[in-house]
Amino acid sequence: MGDWTRANLKDDVEDMAPRFGYAPNMEARFATGALGLESSAVSYQRVAPGFRIPFGHRHEEQEELYVFLSGGGRLRLDDEVVEGGRLDAVRIGAQVVRGFEAGPEGAALLAIGAPNRGAASVDAVPVPDFWTD
Repeated sequence: MGDWTRANLKDDVEDMAPRFGYAPNMEARFATGALGLESSAVSYQRVAPGFRIPFGHRHEEQEELYVFLSGGGRLRLDDEVVEGGRLDAVRIGAQVVRGFEAGPEGAALLAIGAPNRGAASVDAVPVPDFWTD
């Protein structure tokens, strides 16, 4: 057997958003384990129109690449706000605090990270109340 894995992000990966009270405004499927990724990480995020994720985060070592699959929104990256739309890709350095707010169409995106640090809680540093009006 070759060295590869396949997982459907909807069928094979649990939506973690309900566990943390973010459904139905958010869908968050962390596929790193399902795919057996060793050197990288990936998640699928869907955010409802106008919903702002209620916290920011940064990483100790893992840089991320956000790829907008559909819709769009705004990323707050430290003190800057950057617009993103369909097929835009945004690289975010590990130490940059990030937050996301979906636009009027909502958004679907992939978040790809490297290096894989194991469980998200090992490398991620939550930043509560990061993006407030």
